[in-house]
Order: sequence, then structure tokens, then C-alpha cells
Amino acid sequence: MWPTVLTRLPRDSRDTLFLLVLITWVALPLVNQVPLWCSLMGAAVILWRGSLAWRVMPLPGTAWRLGLLAVAVAATLMTHRTLLGRDAGVTLVVVLLTLKTLELRARRDAFVVFFLSFFLMLTQFFYSQSLLTAAAMLLALWGLLTALVNAHMPVGKPPLWQAARMAGQMTLLGAPIMLVLFMLFPRMAPLWGLPGDAMSGRSGLSDSMSVGNIASLALDDSVAMRLRFVGKQPEQAQMYFRGPVLTQFDGKRWTSLLWQETLPNPTPSPLVTQGEPLTYQITLEPNQQPWLLTLDATPQAPKVPGSTPRMTRDLQWVLPRPVTELLRFEAPSSPRYQADLTPPAAQLLPNLGLPKGYNPRTLTWARQLKQSHPDPSARVNAVLEHLRTDGYLYTLDPGLYGRDSADEFWFDRKLGFCEHIAAAFVIVMRASGIPARVVTGYQGGEHNTLDNFWTVRQRDAHAWAEVWLAGQGWVRVDPTSAVAPGRTGSLQRLLSPRGAFTSALLGSVSPAFAQNLRAAWDAVNNRWNQWVLNYTQQRQLDLLKNLGFESPSWEDLLYILWSIVVVASLASAGWSAWERQRQDPWLRLLVRVRKVFERAKLSLPPQSTPRQLIEVWRMHPSLQARYPKLRTWLLQLETLRYRKPKASTGPSLKQQCQALERELKTMG
Repeated sequence: MWPTVLTRLPRDSRDTLFLLVLITWVALPLVNQVPLWCSLMGAAVILWRGSLAWRVMPLPGTAWRLGLLAVAVAATLMTHRTLLGRDAGVTLVVVLLTLKTLELRARRDAFVVFFLSFFLMLTQFFYSQSLLTAAAMLLALWGLLTALVNAHMPVGKPPLWQAARMAGQMTLLGAPIMLVLFMLFPRMAPLWGLPGDAMSGRSGLSDSMSVGNIASLALDDSVAMRLRFVGKQPEQAQMYFRGPVLTQFDGKRWTSLLWQETLPNPTPSPLVTQGEPLTYQITLEPNQQPWLLTLDATPQAPKVPGSTPRMTRDLQWVLPRPVTELLRFEAPSSPRYQADLTPPAAQLLPNLGLPKGYNPRTLTWARQLKQSHPDPSARVNAVLEHLRTDGYLYTLDPGLYGRDSADEFWFDRKLGFCEHIAAAFVIVMRASGIPARVVTGYQGGEHNTLDNFWTVRQRDAHAWAEVWLAGQGWVRVDPTSAVAPGRTGSLQRLLSPRGAFTSALLGSVSPAFAQNLRAAWDAVNNRWNQWVLNYTQQRQLDLLKNLGFESPSWEDLLYILWSIVVVASLASAGWSAWERQRQDPWLRLLVRVRKVFERAKLSLPPQSTPRQLIEVWRMHPSLQARYPKLRTWLLQLETLRYRKPKASTGPSLKQQCQALERELKTMG
């Protein structure tokens, strides 16, 4: 029914409906990125314009368009406080693109919509550069090229599949050029900076921690990093990736203590490692933060292309600038280490500070622990045993905590996630006289046997504690493992809850099959990250080294790219010349004489024969006066094609056509 109705519509309506579907496809992935009013306004305008096209009704007047434009600009200013920048710019482009459809009358208006759609398609990569996004935008590119080809087709109702096929051929022909530009065009820094997103209420990593303000924690399943070990691999329970170390506590919030203050280079490492180090390569997702996430502990600077990381006093490696694009680096780490065996007393003092007037019951209990367990190591073990045996539970939905969050955790609720447990543990340690601090980062990951990569997700974000013990230095203590051992092991990892649709779709699928399917998808995504997103300038230069350049530079890339462009242009010119020679010389002559009629402002169908051209010539005295010999010439042209071939050795068809071409030139 629908195809029949569509075929009855005028061509303008059909083309408009197809273009509206394409605009919807391009803008749909941005629904979560633009304000709600923008999505609702865009959807309303698209439906309105589609209804007008379906019912073949006139477009709204200028007053309507100007009014909607004013509303859109005012709403953008109220939402973003500016008309500049990434988010405000994308919001405006979405609204302007949909409003432009309300004045879609001429072909030039369609071209404006096409190119606005192309630009909006590129803005998708401001927010996501995943394989799914690239596939969706490739389909959008094909659709927009189809609409562009369809707009150049002659009048009538040409089938859409014909334009789609031509657009597909154009895309395939342009693919080699795209590949060459991708491989050789010099890589430069991003033109736009991407601001960081708030992680409040979701699993992930931040440079601060507010324990009592989050009632529940939603698991974020997005990838934080991928890594591959060279040689020996550690146990999953040993994989602690060090992030920000939180030392300052004001009663509500934990923050880092001058984590930007790095150790001078060169300086002796505060780490004493034991055993053979683990060597691995990490592909870090953009996190808009300057820290590097390395395994505990990393005494030597990670090898980061084009940058020199430095170690903070809290043993964390940081870069001079935030990580705004996919970053791959190598690092050696030693799971067995000792840190800061003999630090100055002033350096340990901040790790004993507690705000006054908070958690009185916890402070009283800590003083009792100090009296009953004078040895610091015994005191640590006593608190861990208390967590194991006194009914504490690990949960992602603990509810809101009040002012004295540690008191509520230890004596009232006895439940929380890793941040509650680690923070409460550190407060007890400090109150009992043991220097302690909260360390945040990631723990564990998933091993993909298909490509031997480990995938660490945002839901693997974790918080643990470190205590300083005389003769041992800083020692990692993970109190969460005392409450829920499976959280840091391989038996019970945190999983994102399934929605109703996912549960219905995968309810009958075996867990093993689902796990294998996910592993295959992760492997494909990892290849996308390694070979496409992480194709940096250094890898370009490595490519030139493989081609024989001793010390390649970006100038060499330009020379090679320029040489390829010149060779390709010469090859295209040669191909055109060969194609011209290969073309039927008789048809070429017929096209040339048809242009004579077009110059006289006579429209002729492309399939016109010489006899039909003669009839048109007879009906126009002006043509007869200007080209009196044209009738004889056309009869000769017809004779060349349709006369009975002779076995004589006279001039060839090409030579005779050349003679006729010379006669045509003499006629003007």
C-alpha cells in the first residue's frame, strides 16, 4: 500500500520525504547530546514538513520561519549561555537544519540542506568515534549522496535505486583516495577541545570523591582502556590500575593533595621493586584528564609518543595535557614493590588529618583499637576481620548517607560500594594513628581469548586504601575484598543490569554464547581502535621507515602525498584520453551536432536520430539560414551508420567521421 501511495505523489514530495528520513537518521544519534527542547522542536518540524509534502500543501510563510528561528536562538542561549562552542554549535546546527526544510523550494535550497547534513554528520564524531557510529554515518553518507545524485537527475520520477547505485559507485571510486589521505595526510592536533563530562552517579574515575551524596551507582559499560601483556600475565586480582590518590578530607569530600605537583626529573624513584617486571601496552580511551592509568607499581616513565610523563609524590603518572584522543603507550610494572620506606615526617602528616566534629563514634572506636592493638599491622588486620565477620554487605544501592558517613557505615547501615568501604577504612586508620589515603583507579578487567587483549570498563572503577607501615612503606589494603571477595576476583565481576528489551531478546540465549559474541565484538572494536583511531603521526612516520626513509618527517609525508596526487592526475588524464578514443566516433559527432540545436535554444531528447534532427531543422528557418548544408551533412552521418558495409579497402569509419567533423567546423 505505502509504495503505491508514494508512486502517486509528485516527485518533489517523494524527494522531500526521502530527504527528511535522511535528516532524521543523521540527527537521531545526537538525541542524548542536545537539549530536550532541541530534540522535540526538531522532531515537530520534521513531522510538520513531512505532512506538508505528503498532502502537497504550501510551505509556511516567512513570519513562521523567523519566529521559530528566534525561539531556537533564544533557547540555545538560555541552555548553553553562549552560541559558540561544541555543544551550543551542534544544537544550533540541528535546529537550523530542520528549519531549513520549511523553505525547501528550489534545488539550491536542497543543496544547502545536503551540505548542512554532511556537516551534522561530522559532528557525531565529537561525541563518539566508535565503530557503530562510523557504520551509521557511512550509511548516512550513502543516503545523502543518493539524494544529491537524485537531485541532478532529469525531470520525471527516476527510480531511487538507480541513484543509490550511482552513489555507491561514487563512494567506491572515492575509497582509494580516502585511504591514501588517511594514511599519508599529516596528523595534527585536534581543532576542537572536548570538555570533560561529569561522572556523578555513574561508575568511572574522577579526581574527587563524595561518598554520602550518591544514593545509587549506575554501572557504565563503556570501555576505559584496553591492554595487552608481552609475555607473562598477572592474575586478575593483582591488576590494580592506579589513578588519582585522594588525601584531603573535609568531612564530605575527598580530594587529591596537589597531585599536579610532580617529582623533578631526573630523581631517584620512591619505589623499590622486586621480581621480573610485567611489560604491557595500553590503549587509553579519551578521559579529558592528564593522568595515565598504569599497573601498581610503575617505577619507570611510560613510553608515551610525543610526550614526557612525570610522577607525582603519590606515585601517579601524569601528562602535561589532558588525554583528548585515543592514546597508546607502553609501561613496565612490578606487582611486588615497596614505596616510600623512609619519607620525611612532614610528607606523612597530611595522611593523618581528619576534620573536627565529624564521625565521633568512629573516632572513639579507633582509639579503642589503638589501645587493644598497639601494633599497626595487627590493627589493620583487626579492622579487616571486623569487615569479614560482622555482617557488612557490598551493594550499588546503599541510599543517601548523612553528615557522619563513616559512623553510619560502621554502626548503622553496614552496606555500601567500594568508595564507602575504602573511605570509612581510611578514617579509622587515621583516627588510630596510621597514615592512610584513598586510591582510586580500576581493578581487574575482562580477558578476550580471541585477540589476547584485556578490556577494562568504567564499571571496573574501584577505590582502595593505602596505609603506611614502618619498614614496609605504603601498603595496599583493599577493604572491599574483605566484604565481597568476588569483586576483586574472577568469580563475581560487576555487570550492568539488562533492560526489559535486552532481557526479552537475550533471555533464551545461553550465557556462554552471549559471552563469546561479546568477546568477538570487543575484538572487532579493538581492531578499530588500534588500526584506525590510534593511527597517529608516529605510526605514519613508522610507515615511512618501512618504505625505506631513514629519518622521516611530516615534510616527507607531504612529498609522497603530492607525488601520488600528480601520478593519479596524470593517470586520470590518460584514462580520459583513452576513453575518448575508445568512444564511438559516430555517437560523438551526433552529440556535437545536437549542441548546435541547443545553442539555438531548442530542447531535444538525447535519443534523437539524424532524421529527427532534419525535421527540426526544416521547422526553423533561422537554422536553415545559418546552417544551409546541415541537412546534407546529417544525411551523410546517417549513411555512415546504416549503409551496407562494403568489402573495399576504403577509409575507415573513424577517418570518415573525422572528415565529417571538419565539415561541421566549417559550418560554424
